[in-house]
Amino acid sequence: MHWTNRRKRFRALLAGDTCYHPASVYDAMTARIAEDLGFEIGMFAGSTGSLSVLGAPDLIVLTLTEFAAQAYRINRAGNLPLMVDADHGYGNALNVQRTVQELETAGVCGMTIEDTVLPRPYGEPKPVLTSIAEGVGKMKAALSGRQDPDLVIVGRTSAPQISGVDDTIARARSYEAAGVDALFFVGISTREMLEKISAATTLPIILGGVPAAMADRAWLAGKRVRIALQGHQPIMAAMLAVHDTLKALRDGTPPAKLERVPSADFMKRVTRDADYEGWTQEFLGG
Repeated sequence: MHWTNRRKRFRALLAGDTCYHPASVYDAMTARIAEDLGFEIGMFAGSTGSLSVLGAPDLIVLTLTEFAAQAYRINRAGNLPLMVDADHGYGNALNVQRTVQELETAGVCGMTIEDTVLPRPYGEPKPVLTSIAEGVGKMKAALSGRQDPDLVIVGRTSAPQISGVDDTIARARSYEAAGVDALFFVGISTREMLEKISAATTLPIILGGVPAAMADRAWLAGKRVRIALQGHQPIMAAMLAVHDTLKALRDGTPPAKLERVPSADFMKRVTRDADYEGWTQEFLGG
């Protein structure tokens, strides 16, 4: 498949002056629903990948191969530009290079590489960061692994909530100098913090969630924030819906009386039934 057009659209969003909330997606159906609803960007996280593929918490037990395969299924289902959380790149800088190659092939438009030490080392009760030098090495390896120049490589750090603003700025500037296309920050908790980081950097900014007091997209856009995540509620809501439906059936509720079961028209729309009907007529003569 050809992925470049959607990558160009993703880059255009980063180059604009608007802050977007992406749709949290985790499989083909959720990607189609998000696209039908008009979302500009899809976000596939390591946490939702672990939940959807393994039914496991976000403890870096999902493999690159599993994550890339699920990303490909999401991308194949439609044309929604997809950003993914590639965690630490599944290892050292050489692994990062391989991660970029696999996820580029899977059709993603952008991916974040972070400088957290993952998986959690023995005896470490809290997250810790790699050295800046190691982080820079990972960013350079990510860029070297890229073949399509429209693929976006994002340097990610949780320094705002681990080591403070000064270290965050030092890391961000180093990743900018390495050549990444955007910066992703986790843990920015105040407007003052974002203002300092924005003033000290130049690239488009992506935020891994913002407090309610900062949830003003116009203000965020003015600080060069182009994407602000809102969490991954869809997969949690879907889990609860499945649980409640199965429980109702187990408790004796007749299928015809179940609540919140989608209509046949809805299911035909999200499965692209009309397309398949057309192909059936054209190719099978049915």
